[in-house]
Amino acid sequence: MCLAEEAGAVRFSIDPWMQRLFSDDMESLDYSWIMERVDRCHEQIWEVSRQILMLGGNVILDLGFSQKTQRRLFMARAEGVGVTPEVHYLDVPQEIRRQRVKQRNVDRPTDLYAFEVTDAMFDFMEPRFEAPDAEELAGGCTVSA
Repeated sequence: MCLAEEAGAVRFSIDPWMQRLFSDDMESLDYSWIMERVDRCHEQIWEVSRQILMLGGNVILDLGFSQKTQRRLFMARAEGVGVTPEVHYLDVPQEIRRQRVKQRNVDRPTDLYAFEVTDAMFDFMEPRFEAPDAEELAGGCTVSA
């Protein structure tokens, strides 16, 4: 059973949004171009999530959140509507993550994995990730490989 089912939550994942809305327009791995569109998706996803939360529902935001500033913004938004956010962090070594991504590319089990993540894409995003600190993880959980 996945986390969304266990929590009775609506899951929002950034990959299918980016795939459906912008993949045909992407000409290169231009970080500023990508992040501007990720930010647009984040804003729309948050608006729908806010409505669900205000109605007493649960959401899981699988939005990448590679930067602390992104995570803190959404944590503050959740707190602003009276919800205590939880950060769930998968603490997995880089080579295991790379192997899992390659297997995901082969399996593509659901619409959640809407596109192939190439080695170039993986290498492009890897140095941009900032691991969550203890403050961000308070009340959440860390899962290790």
